[in-house]
Amino acid sequence: METKTVLSSGIYLVIDPSMDEKTLLSKLAIIVQERIVAVQVWDNFREGQAVESLLTKISLLCSKANIPLLINNQWSYLESVPLDGVHFDEIPSDLAAIRKTIQRPFIQGLTCNNDLSQVQWAAENGMDYISFCSIFPSATSTSCELVDFQTIRDAKRLFNKPIFLAGGINPQNVGELSELRCNGIAVISGIMGSENPQTAIQTYYKHLGEYDENRNY
Repeated sequence: METKTVLSSGIYLVIDPSMDEKTLLSKLAIIVQERIVAVQVWDNFREGQAVESLLTKISLLCSKANIPLLINNQWSYLESVPLDGVHFDEIPSDLAAIRKTIQRPFIQGLTCNNDLSQVQWAAENGMDYISFCSIFPSATSTSCELVDFQTIRDAKRLFNKPIFLAGGINPQNVGELSELRCNGIAVISGIMGSENPQTAIQTYYKHLGEYDENRNY
């Protein structure tokens, strides 16, 4: 029986498909050599972009490195591209229908904010992980409100699966998150915008502390 991947602890990478394709793929080829929990493709596609072709190329890189690949919101691509899951920015109103349509196990995650009812919904509806956004002010997370650290502490009593933190996290402020003991961080520009993404990842891990799949940060 086919089973879905369980996310470990560490860095969860979000990539912007509107980037120049050659640049995106060349950076990703380097990044997947590092310890990455999962790769999520943000649904920021250009008009007329060959989405399925790009997703297939990304999937090949990720699958060779055994890194789960998720799509942001647009779950229907799971029917045509070998993706491992979907990350919802909001609670989907038709989750039962989506699960029925995708006739195989797939990872499901949800973005949460200060409303703990979202966390409760995620727990009751079998989400595999949640991600809080935005932890710090962020140029790429402008639609997210800043999350109170107490909300995250409270969420851990409601949700016993992986919890990731996203939005404005960089090597200079990541140490402030250690007290929250979550499963890791979601990063986009801090890695994809770096001239040397491999070094950027290693720097994040250095500030996160010793990498260990069996602990939280």
